[in-house]
Amino acid sequence: MIPEQGLVTERFEENRAHLRAVAYRMLGSLSEAEDAVQEAWLRLDRSDISGVENLAGWLTTVVGRVCLDMLRSRKSRREDEWDTHVPDPIVTDVDGADPEESAVLADSVGLAMLVVLDTLPPAERLAFVLHDMFAMPFDDIAPIVDKSTAATRQLASRARRRVQGTAPKPDLPRQRRVVDAFLAASRGGDFQALLDLLDPDVLLRADTGDGALGVSQLVRGARAVVAQALSFARMAQYARPVLVNGSPGLFTAPNGRPMGVMDFTIVGDRIVEINILADPQRLERPELRDLEPRSE
Repeated sequence: MIPEQGLVTERFEENRAHLRAVAYRMLGSLSEAEDAVQEAWLRLDRSDISGVENLAGWLTTVVGRVCLDMLRSRKSRREDEWDTHVPDPIVTDVDGADPEESAVLADSVGLAMLVVLDTLPPAERLAFVLHDMFAMPFDDIAPIVDKSTAATRQLASRARRRVQGTAPKPDLPRQRRVVDAFLAASRGGDFQALLDLLDPDVLLRADTGDGALGVSQLVRGARAVVAQALSFARMAQYARPVLVNGSPGLFTAPNGRPMGVMDFTIVGDRIVEINILADPQRLERPELRDLEPRSE
């Protein structure tokens, strides 16, 4: 049985980072994840939980339901908008991460996986996230999606097949060498060096919010991606190494103004996918403005 309100508040705060991690993986949006966690607190505050023995499990279920409702009620986007949508990246300095961000990054999920999760039906996404990422039993997930346990297991299985291969085994030193080489080649306008770093079927996804930096786009194939990279050679002069969702990436902020975050999916020594968020509105985040410029 859960004791008095003061302890309930304390226990909620103890679970906040976990709830935020669940919501971020469900929604791919940091602001929406915060909204989901806040809604969970409001529901807790007005609920009779005198019979609740596992508050953490109760809160996880509530956040799951809230996120499911949010996914189902999102304004519909055109299919091409979903194709170019890049989820919110978690950007941290290579020398250390903010403790709260570190909690969200525990068992970090890369942007490439979040991109695929964004294409899943809401119930599939919830079943996969809660079971595969947070080890919630299917018996507990089934009531959230209003399915039988067997049907819920099938939802997660379908999602698992979709995301397979989007999270290569991490090798941070090797990934950093590849990203550093990409940055050097971009700055130097070295076409062949860039070509050598890219998988022939590499995919570049650029989400600009269709703002001042042009329209969002998908670019496929090494030569097309190299041409795109060379067109932004001037901006590469302002890029600096960061961690993007726990993996080596790049952050561009000329004159201290966040302009772009680049995330790389690397297999072996080749880049197979690049995700770029260059939407000025979504980059207006305090933790990005606080990243100190670094001279190379």
